[in-house]
Amino acid sequence: MLPANTYDIRHATVADEQALRELAELDGQRPLSGPALIGEIDGRLAAAVSLEDGRTIADPFEFTVQLSQVLRIRAAAIQAHSRTPSLPKRLRASIGTVPVARATEA
Repeated sequence: MLPANTYDIRHATVADEQALRELAELDGQRPLSGPALIGEIDGRLAAAVSLEDGRTIADPFEFTVQLSQVLRIRAAAIQAHSRTPSLPKRLRASIGTVPVARATEA
């Protein structure tokens, strides 16, 4: 098991495109499409997950099982966050949906 400080996770950039293609080829898979998260071990690209379709590629010569799992969890969290409206949006949406108690005359 890898300690959490053994790897770094970050969003892929344009500068990572060639390295991602090479990693996919090394793993025997087609390259990832769209935005991705990258997992690095000792500053080297070891695994990546597509934020578009959830596919994972990894270096078959590195121990990347745990890193790949963490990447999938992080990707799922990013997608869940993007689907959840912010608190102000939820409050604005709820205005007018709560019945107002009317004062009754005694």
